[in-house]
Amino acid sequence: MSASSAADALPGTSLRIAAVQNAARPLRVGDNARAAAARAAHAAHEGARLVVFPELHLCAYDLPRLAHDAGDAAVRADRSRHVTDRRLEPLVHVAVHHRITVVIGAAVHHHDGRLTNSLLAVEPGGTITVPYDKQHLWHDEESALFSPGTRGAALTVGGWRLGLGVCYDMSFPEHARAAALAGAHALLYPAAFASGTEHRAAVYLKARALENTVYTVFVNPIEGPGHRPCNGAGAVYGPDGGTVSHAGAGRDTVLLADLEPKAVAHVRGYLRMLAEHRASAVTDAPATRS
Repeated sequence: MSASSAADALPGTSLRIAAVQNAARPLRVGDNARAAAARAAHAAHEGARLVVFPELHLCAYDLPRLAHDAGDAAVRADRSRHVTDRRLEPLVHVAVHHRITVVIGAAVHHHDGRLTNSLLAVEPGGTITVPYDKQHLWHDEESALFSPGTRGAALTVGGWRLGLGVCYDMSFPEHARAAALAGAHALLYPAAFASGTEHRAAVYLKARALENTVYTVFVNPIEGPGHRPCNGAGAVYGPDGGTVSHAGAGRDTVLLADLEPKAVAHVRGYLRMLAEHRASAVTDAPATRS
C-alpha cells in the first residue's frame, strides 16, 4: 500500500478513548498496576475501548530512584517482546473482562540487557506486549539510564491505527509524519512534562495534529518527585489542530474523547498534506551557492 492510499483508509466507526491523569508511586509497580486497573475499569464503564496512562507510569517518572534501583521497578520482556509479570495481572483482568486495550508506560528490561523507556499494550486477549520503545531520550537524564528505541510502531484498536510515541518524541515532526504516512489516524503521546512546561506539549501536538490531519493525544501525570513535579493538562486535539477535550491542570481525572472518522475525512477533504507529500522535495533540491 502506498503512503497516500494508507493515509486515505479510514476506520468505519468512532473510538472512545480515555486519557488517565493521575499520580503514580515511585518504583511500586504492583501498586500502580492495581490503581491503573481500577481507573481502566471506570473508563470502560464510560464506554472507553482504549485507556492510556502516562510515561513510565508503572514505576513513576522518578529517574534518580529508578537509576538507583531499576531491578524490581522494571518489567522484563522476552525475545518476542512479550511480558509476563504477576504484578500486572489486575490490568490483564480488566482488559479481558471489559474487552479494552490499555496502553501504559513502563521501564522494560530486554533479553539483551537493554533498559528502555517503553509503552506496554495490554490486549483484550490477555497478552502484554512492548510495542514501542522511546526513540528520542530527554537529554542526559534519560540517556544515562535508557537505550533509545530504533523503530516506530502502531497499534490497531477498533479499526483505528494509532501511532505511538513518548513525550520528547512529539518534538520531532518527522516522528509523527512517518506514522501518518504509514496510515495512523491518531497519535498517542504518554508523557511526563514537568510543571510549567505543559504549554510546549500543547503547541507540539496541535501542530502534529494539523500538519498530519490526525488526532493527537497528550497524557500527563500529576504530582511526582519534589524536584520535578508534573501538573497534568492532558488533552486530545483534532485533525484540524483544534482542542477536542482538555483535562486542565492539577486534576486527578479520566479524560474521555470520541475519535470520529467523519472528522478525519472532512479535514482531509481540504487539507491534503498527506496525499500531496513529496518525500524528495528537500533531498532532490539543487545546491545553491552563497
